[in-house]
Amino acid sequence: MGSKMIITDAVQFSKMLRTLQDECKDSCIYEEDIQILRVNGEKHLHHIYRGDRPVFICEKTAPRIDSEDDKMDETHSDDETNHEVKIELGPQPLTIMKARQLLSWYTMSQNSIVSPAVSPAALLPPAVSPAALLPPAVSPAPLLPLWVRCDMADPARTTWLGAETACTGNKVSGVKLYAVTCAGSTVDKGSFITLDELKQEHKNRHHPSMMVARGTAQYNLFGSTVVENTTIESQSSVTVDFKWSHVESILETPPLSSTATLNIKVSSGDMRSPMYPLYKELEFLQILADGLRTGETEWMEPEETRSAVQLTREYLDELQNTVKTLQDQSTKEAVKVKTETGTSETEIFNSLMERGDLDFIEQLWVRMRNSVTSYQDVGDCLKLVIKALQYGDIKPWIHRDSSSSLSKLILQSYHHQMDHVSLTGLTPVHMLLEMGLDKMRKDYINYLIGQELTTLNHLSYYLSTEEDLQEQVIRLRKLHHLLEIMVTCSTFLGLPYDRLFLLTQLCLQYYKTCPYDEDHEFKLQIKPALISHFYQKEQAVSWGLVMYCMLFPPGSRRCPGG
Repeated sequence: MGSKMIITDAVQFSKMLRTLQDECKDSCIYEEDIQILRVNGEKHLHHIYRGDRPVFICEKTAPRIDSEDDKMDETHSDDETNHEVKIELGPQPLTIMKARQLLSWYTMSQNSIVSPAVSPAALLPPAVSPAALLPPAVSPAPLLPLWVRCDMADPARTTWLGAETACTGNKVSGVKLYAVTCAGSTVDKGSFITLDELKQEHKNRHHPSMMVARGTAQYNLFGSTVVENTTIESQSSVTVDFKWSHVESILETPPLSSTATLNIKVSSGDMRSPMYPLYKELEFLQILADGLRTGETEWMEPEETRSAVQLTREYLDELQNTVKTLQDQSTKEAVKVKTETGTSETEIFNSLMERGDLDFIEQLWVRMRNSVTSYQDVGDCLKLVIKALQYGDIKPWIHRDSSSSLSKLILQSYHHQMDHVSLTGLTPVHMLLEMGLDKMRKDYINYLIGQELTTLNHLSYYLSTEEDLQEQVIRLRKLHHLLEIMVTCSTFLGLPYDRLFLLTQLCLQYYKTCPYDEDHEFKLQIKPALISHFYQKEQAVSWGLVMYCMLFPPGSRRCPGG
């Protein structure tokens, strides 16, 4: 059925083009929102196409202006804003997917036989006669070339797709396909109107007693990068908006006296981020939470070559045989864990990850997270631990504020009165999730409090254990997103402490009332001098000028044309 519909669409589209070509019409509408023009190719495609031969151009139908708006424009002919809106309603591009579809229909319609193995009659729906595809006694002229205007939304920034028939004599022997991409605009300041000329034009139009030129500009500071002609896409972006008065020239670089606002949008999971190891740990935590909710768990590939049970047994044996104090053992194990999981190149990531106070449960979590691959693994590891506690083989130390089920059993083991725990069903996963939540909360506290970016009171919402585990994971993800933002702004932008402190408070306040949202842009006022080395040698993404005219001193109003 799919092939029949494709052939039908191709036939209908080619008939539309044929009618436009044979009847020498200038344009027509296809599928309500596509405009097909029959125009001079060289005039409309500039350097892309040469020759006086007409071509078809497909583009999106321009938005219509209501009749009431038309009447208003006629009545207020001096209204410069309305006049500008009309000018801006130019050709509208189609999506790259729609453009490719139109070209495929055009190409298919040039084939005399759709498939050598299947007859056209077998593929066509009843509404289309096979005779409709057969050439008439006199072959018609080949279709004119087809060019489709594209929106440049694909990675290659395709601006045009084209197709043209290749003929042998009067017979179509093939179709040539074209793609035109755009690498971006180039700046030639000499081609722009000068500031003095612009001011003179405003004086001639509005006769102001005084004028003020104010500039706006936006720069990209962080986002997708190009390495060896390959674009590394990034969902994160940091842009800066500038506003300043007393513009001296068109496209000038914003002065250090400008007002600057950072627009910060950071997505978790970027492999280039120092936070990536913590993100992977959080991802495992989310897998456990999803498993509790759905009853099914898609386990990650283990980072350890040894089994989870083997690692747990070795850890318990080491605790039993050590002759050092528990605190010394903890410090030793913490260093060992850091060596196993790797270190970061950045000082901030080290300060975030390298904790010397990992307790027994946190070290157990690290081993199990890197090795468990099934519910059976989780259950077997916890059975070994509980058995060792019951027999008094180990007397591990834990943090005083630990809240997991395993920590409660450890406290009970000090008094030789342990509750019975049935490690069946999802109970082991529930216990492992609690262990991970406890450990990662302390990781985040270690960084935020250590860097003096907030206090425990301000973190109470994120550290609360009174909510169910699903909500605790959500709040932990919010806290992780906050740290992704902090690390980006501190390691990449090098923002000073006062700006990081303010940004931390903005993020904490936002996430107390709003859902998790990586697309949200956090805005932060900043002094341009702090980031001048990022933008002063770069081209602006956008640059604007607003002319303000003083007509009736001492009051002022904005010019209609400004």
